[in-house]
Amino acid sequence: MAFLEMIDIVKRYPGVTANDHVDLAVERGEIHALMGENGAGKSTLMSILYGLQSPDEGYIRLKGSTLLLRSPLDAIAHGIGMVHQAFRLFESLSVWENVVYQREPRRGIFVDGARACAEVEELARRHGLPIDPKARVANLPVGVRQRLEILKALYREARVLILDEPTAVLTPAEVANLFTVLRSLAAAGCTILFVTHKLNEVMAVSHRITVLRDGRVSERLVTAQTDPGEIVRAMTGRAVTPQIPKQPRAPGHVKLEARGLVVEKDGRRAVDEVSLQVRGGEIVGIAGVAGNGQSELIEALIGLMPIARGSVLLAGRDVTCESVAVHRASGLSYIAEDRARTATAATASATDNLAMGFHRSAPLARNGLLQPKALRSWARGLIERFDIKIASEDTPVGTLSGGNLQKIVSARELAHNAPVLIAEQPTRGVDVGAVAFIHAELLNVRDRGHGVLLVSAELSEILALADRILVMYEGRIAAEFARAQADEATLGLYMAGGTRP
Repeated sequence: MAFLEMIDIVKRYPGVTANDHVDLAVERGEIHALMGENGAGKSTLMSILYGLQSPDEGYIRLKGSTLLLRSPLDAIAHGIGMVHQAFRLFESLSVWENVVYQREPRRGIFVDGARACAEVEELARRHGLPIDPKARVANLPVGVRQRLEILKALYREARVLILDEPTAVLTPAEVANLFTVLRSLAAAGCTILFVTHKLNEVMAVSHRITVLRDGRVSERLVTAQTDPGEIVRAMTGRAVTPQIPKQPRAPGHVKLEARGLVVEKDGRRAVDEVSLQVRGGEIVGIAGVAGNGQSELIEALIGLMPIARGSVLLAGRDVTCESVAVHRASGLSYIAEDRARTATAATASATDNLAMGFHRSAPLARNGLLQPKALRSWARGLIERFDIKIASEDTPVGTLSGGNLQKIVSARELAHNAPVLIAEQPTRGVDVGAVAFIHAELLNVRDRGHGVLLVSAELSEILALADRILVMYEGRIAAEFARAQADEATLGLYMAGGTRP
């Protein structure tokens, strides 16, 4: 009998069976990878294990005892913790308040804030996840929020730890640190369920793999006895070419330009005198550790954040003080970093979300009026083209998995023939087949003579796609490389604030 078992789990939603008689067995002290394409049922299965949802059929056993998990509080009481793909944080509270919530150290009847701060700071230092315990969560970039989610789980010392895409916003060094933590936890007897789309991570850290396809278990593998090709075939039912060939291309005219850009946030310069150009027919990549000004730079370029000094030009037009709508009309598409907060409306349908930002233009509107038939036809075409797993175009996007929500955002922005595309973490949380598809689409944008500004936490993605690479550190452009001059070691050095001898 395994330490943890999920037996004959079934979960149905209107129009779709997310989990179809799934069995999962995990041993004590094991790092067990759960893989599958977007919509395969991974997140649903883990939500059931964490008490967020109840199965329609089946049951869960821990150390031979059947569990009744009516909420996450029940799961936590049984020693099950979860790091969510979509963050679950109190934005108005500080880092330390989020970490110690419901387990606050006390001095008499009062919360001991100083002790809590010290505990969180020590926990972060010990696990190589630097964070300011007094920082307000609302002011944290996505990458730092991910660190906070991991710290929350580590603080509770769960015996079973579910990690849903935990490395999506981490740098290679941070991933290596996390893996060190996971191996240490497993060696101490913690059971870890690791949900990811990244084959190299699965091969590096897991002991065994369960693969889901269309809600069912398609394969059970021992990591040391398999290879990435076999995993991909189990996930997709086909072979996938991970690397898209890129043809050399001479860049054209400047499509997007920033001149001496300064952006202030919380009394400091988040972006400090940044100048850059993106030409037609090229992809310019921005590499950097989360929190070094990339998010603020992009928000300034698209009109979401006020600019203290400097200017932004789109195809020669000064749009520095213009609205997001004017930026759109001037020829800008934008795949936002935070798909849930910035890029989509959770309660709106896929049809509405796939039209947003472009709904004033033909064929979606005529004489200022929306065209319902055109909107639905447009949505159905993109859902099919991008293989979005969804019951219908009328389904609210807040019900989708993180990967399918990312496909909604990418589909909307890639479908328009904008002269400039800003793509911020465009493949975060999507499966290997979707990554290859989105990479091909980005290269198609470039090859049509448009300009692409790509921000990615994945150095492999930057190196695969970019023609030029900029490295940001502490709000400045620390280095610039032609693709032929760059490799992961060199980029990582500058991302950490170093320079070449």
